Amino acid sequence: MAVLEALEAWHWLVLGLILLGLEALGAGGFLLGAAAAGILLSLLMWIWPEMGWSLQLMVFALSAVLFTVIYWRGFRRFNQATEQPQLNDRAAQLVGRVLVLEHDLLPGEGKIQVGDTLWRARTEQPLAAGSRVRIVASEGMVLQLEAAQ
Repeated sequence: MAVLEALEAWHWLVLGLILLGLEALGAGGFLLGAAAAGILLSLLMWIWPEMGWSLQLMVFALSAVLFTVIYWRGFRRFNQATEQPQLNDRAAQLVGRVLVLEHDLLPGEGKIQVGDTLWRARTEQPLAAGSRVRIVASEGMVLQLEAAQ
């Protein structure tokens, strides 16, 4: 109890900065709310140095939860926005592409060569080697094909 009663503004500032440093190492937003709460409590302690330790802990806990919820609701969505939503989805990037088949494909699943990669492909009708096909969809790593006009 004596340790908790001796908490001062700089203790909270140091805690906030340590948590902020750990967040910078890659915590993914989990420590950001607690870091902001520690820094806020440091400022509050400079304004009101007589604040009791139990109130300090309550303000820290509540503000850490509040800041974390604000981050996860607002800023996280904003930070994950991208101009290329299919950047890491190679199969989706291929949709719309027209290819010439190297081998016959029977209805059901088969394999096709796209660039330097062999892909699993699904088709509803038989497709002859040399025919032009369009990739119309992807389901996981399986490409859906149809004859191109």
